[in-house]
Amino acid sequence: MQPVLHDIERRIISSLRARDGQDEGQIGKAAGLSPDQVRRGIQWLKLKGLARVEEEPSAAVSLGPNGAAAGEHGLPERQLLGMVGRGRVSMDGLAAKLGPAFGPAIGAARRGGWIAVGEGKGGGRAVSPARAPGAGGIPGEALIRFLGKARGPIPLGTIVADARLAADLGALEKRPGYVVRKAARSARVFLDSKAAAAAAAPAAGAIDVEADAPPAYPARTHPLTDTIEEVREAFAALGFDEISGTAVQPCFWNFDALFTPQDHPAREMQDTFYLGGGARAPGSRMASAGHVAAVGKEHERGWGPGWKKGMARRAVLRTHTTCVTVRHLAENDVEDGARLFSLGRVYRNEKASYKHLAEFNQVEGVVAGGGATLRGLMGIQKEFYEMVGMGEVKFWPTYFPYTEPSLQTMVYNKKAGKWVELFGMGILRPEVTRPLGIRGTVLAWGGGIERMAMAKHGVGDVRRFYANDVKWLRGPRCR
Repeated sequence: MQPVLHDIERRIISSLRARDGQDEGQIGKAAGLSPDQVRRGIQWLKLKGLARVEEEPSAAVSLGPNGAAAGEHGLPERQLLGMVGRGRVSMDGLAAKLGPAFGPAIGAARRGGWIAVGEGKGGGRAVSPARAPGAGGIPGEALIRFLGKARGPIPLGTIVADARLAADLGALEKRPGYVVRKAARSARVFLDSKAAAAAAAPAAGAIDVEADAPPAYPARTHPLTDTIEEVREAFAALGFDEISGTAVQPCFWNFDALFTPQDHPAREMQDTFYLGGGARAPGSRMASAGHVAAVGKEHERGWGPGWKKGMARRAVLRTHTTCVTVRHLAENDVEDGARLFSLGRVYRNEKASYKHLAEFNQVEGVVAGGGATLRGLMGIQKEFYEMVGMGEVKFWPTYFPYTEPSLQTMVYNKKAGKWVELFGMGILRPEVTRPLGIRGTVLAWGGGIERMAMAKHGVGDVRRFYANDVKWLRGPRCR
């Protein structure tokens, strides 16, 4: 039974039957195949015992440093012709522009008859155009382009097989540093006697590319990672710049700066992870003295006397990313209309359940000043959800401790057939912005990314994202 041949193999056999013992470059030119196709086809023929490859000493050619420069800027004579254009240019001016390449450029251009040298205005020598190079261009240009496109040295046989390239090689080898010829080994391909019979056999039948095949779900990135990157890309597309902060924060930024009273239940050990032993947050200081004093006064004005600086210094694993954005606004001179977001892990001392985790990902975005309005923020949110494939959105009034007014985003989950709560949003209260010296209106919005991933992937239990169920992760639910 004759082996089945690919069209590439048949074309290589046809080329070698016309002239056996060609190298890869010659086969590609004769058969109309790319270098990759030639290499693949020869390997297939070798495995089928229809061809053999014999190596012999040869040479390979590549561009030298001057040739590489000519590939980028043109040969010196080509540069000179461009400078002369249609007028007369002084030789001193050309020499200043071309530098060391001036002499070779003048010599080559004069030998080619492309320029005339005569008297210039006010004395001195000048150069004017005589005639343009012919259709073939300047000797050497074709080979420089050919070698410049190659990924490596080209076999000498490939070059000498082309009369134009061979002539260019002779011209460039007379000029130092333009081409480099190195010893190599040339591989020539010869047909086996069985190749003619195999090529004469009828071609195999067409392949049914629509035939059923067993499902395969190769490894892929985690669906939660995909959601995080999708959120990051959506924020960037909406003109937001990403900022970052540490996971360990002083209570000052995590709670006090956000006008959360020091006796609020969220500050209890049952709801928050503190560093042991009353440790203070790392860093030189928790905030400037002015910010600390202003926030303390705001708390005593709003919640009564007794605000304690020591409590504000305690180190806590951040319970939200709002502390990162508010701290950035307070410590930096943010331009009017700035759009910022922070994304990262947050920590809450909660019992894990189908919708709660003690550690999860959250994103927070703010728009500072620039005529920002709550209606505008609603529009940004609608754009955001459309970009991540969750276009059915409505807003519901709600309460958040550091924004007023506040809204809850409701997104319709088609897989679950119901509306679900996702991100919260609102305008930062003046009790937050005023003591920190933050000017203008600040819109804030954000929420947990795991909850968004649940809606996108139809997951009913958030713990599934962390269960390391490889079968599920590779299966069709996560495509």
